[in-house]
Amino acid sequence: MTEHFIDEKKIFELIENHSEPAKEKVREILTKAIEMNGLDIEDVAVLLNIKDQDLMQELFDTAFKIKNEIYGNRLVLFAPLYLSNYCSNNCLYCGFRADNTEIARRILTMDELKEETLEILRQGHKRVLMLMGENHKKSPFDYFLESIDTVYSVKDEKGSNIRRINIEIAPLTVDEFKLLADVPIGTYTVFQETYHQDTYKKMHPTGKKADYLWRLETMDRALENGMHDVGIGALFGLFDYRFEVLGLISHAKHLDEKYNVGPHTISIPRINPAQNAPASYNLVHEVTDEEFLKLVAILRCAVPYTGMILSTRESEKLRTQLFNLGISQISAGSKTNPGGYKQAITDEEFDSAQFSLNDCRTSGEIIQDVIRQGFVPSFCTACYRLGRVGADFMDLAKPGLIKCHCQPNALTTLKEYLIDYADDETKKMGEELIQKELALLPNELVQRKTTDFLLKIEKGERDLYM
Repeated sequence: MTEHFIDEKKIFELIENHSEPAKEKVREILTKAIEMNGLDIEDVAVLLNIKDQDLMQELFDTAFKIKNEIYGNRLVLFAPLYLSNYCSNNCLYCGFRADNTEIARRILTMDELKEETLEILRQGHKRVLMLMGENHKKSPFDYFLESIDTVYSVKDEKGSNIRRINIEIAPLTVDEFKLLADVPIGTYTVFQETYHQDTYKKMHPTGKKADYLWRLETMDRALENGMHDVGIGALFGLFDYRFEVLGLISHAKHLDEKYNVGPHTISIPRINPAQNAPASYNLVHEVTDEEFLKLVAILRCAVPYTGMILSTRESEKLRTQLFNLGISQISAGSKTNPGGYKQAITDEEFDSAQFSLNDCRTSGEIIQDVIRQGFVPSFCTACYRLGRVGADFMDLAKPGLIKCHCQPNALTTLKEYLIDYADDETKKMGEELIQKELALLPNELVQRKTTDFLLKIEKGERDLYM
């Protein structure tokens, strides 16, 4: 690409020009958002400058309505799976950075990877996000492809297996994307980290990742070479959060306009402290909890069709608040170091994590809490396996039709979890929630089919979806 889609001058002008938005203008934009056709970059700039608490609550209410209309009350669960923490980049906010000589470096063997996968399955997970540092000597692309096959090969004592792998690895070349296109993965994710070029340069002083445009153009290469679903994200705290949100919106608009496929997911991590990572402490652009709540609600209004991902970087209390503002996917029981799941049940200790976590509850505790709040924990992977990907997924997600498929599948996968992995209290709460949600399914035919699937699952069948 000779010109890229991040217009820094325009973004700064929009932030400045809408620094004191009128109430009438804000309410006009929120009314527009309810139509679920998304918002343009100027609309988003207005919302980002909301300071009035009444308007803030109206924003939150709007985001909740949109999320409920598109995705219902489901929360899709996944576990991150780190393969290696060797890295040749030197990102100043990351514990994996090359100059961190105190970290215990590790790359999982295939046998160790099987053990990690088994521990994740025993938590009830069916979906993982696979990650590794960028070091082509220690962990080449061929190793990563072999790892995908290995993870899919594992079954636990219940006969369960990982049904879909999403991946978050360094930007790939055209040839690598062509190879990956034949591999059964879900979403390919790369965070830009920061869309502000000077900050990007400062935060990535050495390594291949230092090339801003190579990273920015990743999703274009992906979609032009066989990928169907892509995920984008920014690491909040590196620069002004308003600029980063407008960067994400610009990126999403670019992909949607050029490929008719907007981002399948948007991730919104905030910087957490990491070992020997100077930029992870004393943040100049720290994002407050209130600002974080606001930006999540704005992204839901601006890109209503996208899955919004929240990690265990955030506290239990804040995660609970964010469930009502647009989040549709969450990690649970996470470990951010290679071998972390196995390590958690042994006496072995070593510091090899990428960053620190704030929600350290087990998957079981998180799932029980999600049910208690009236949300449906979902382990569904049906869309990927039925070919509802790329433009086909967008055709269902944008008008809010995707939940007609996803809600029944959430109930059947929850049923599996309750039978195979839940404790008695969670099982009781979950069964009550399933019966309540079953009665709310709007289509009688879907209701009957879902009821039939639930009965078959009780009798021992698994992996039933529509």
